[in-house]
This record gives sequence, structure tokens and C-alpha cells, in this order.
Amino acid sequence: QVQLVESGGGLVQPGGSLRLSCAASGFTFSSYVMRWYRQAPGKERELVVAITIGGGSTIYADSVKGRFTISRDNAKNTVYLQMNSLKPEDTAVYYCNAVGAGWASGNLYWGQGTQVTVSS
Repeated sequence: QVQLVESGGGLVQPGGSLRLSCAASGFTFSSYVMRWYRQAPGKERELVVAITIGGGSTIYADSVKGRFTISRDNAKNTVYLQMNSLKPEDTAVYYCNAVGAGWASGNLYWGQGTQVTVSS
């Protein structure tokens, strides 16, 4: 059974930090590009950041560059999102996403999301 379970969300003041985790199971984690998306109320889901299967390359949305850092631990089947200098506009539900690469191409999995609220 494929699972992506996000954790680490919550309420934080502007300028604060949070670290999200996404624990994967039921598939070969090391063969999947991992991405974080977010969806704010009334807005479309947007890509925040992506990391390649080996972790050697990352892509960030302009809105989070310099503040967010994605990393992965293939031994623990987990991807992380370190979020610093948080702003109210970062408030959203954050979703973990796995996209198959190579032999796993065509596979796509989503987590259930974790709420991040940035407010004073």
C-alpha cells in the first residue's frame, strides 16, 4: 500500500521556521522525484520545490528561494522541507508528491497534506 505521510505543520509567527517531513512507504522511494506543493485558500495548487532521485538537483519557486530548503534521505524514505523566514503568504496546505523516474515513469502519488499557518 502506497503512503505519503506529511508531518510538521502548524501555526508559526512571521519570521519563524518549520520543518515538514514526508515519510514514504509502499514504493521504491529512491526511484522517485519528490516535490512539495502547496494550496492556499481560494488558490490553485502550486509547485514549491522539487528534488531529483539522488538529491543532487533541486528546483525552487521564486517565492521561496533563499528561504526554503528541500532534502531527502533515501535510507529513511523521507523527504524534508525546511522553511525559514516564513511569511503570511506562505500559509497553505502543503502536499508531498512523488513522481516516478526511469522504470517507474508514469507513477504519481500524493500525500494528504499538512496545514501551515503563518500568523501573529
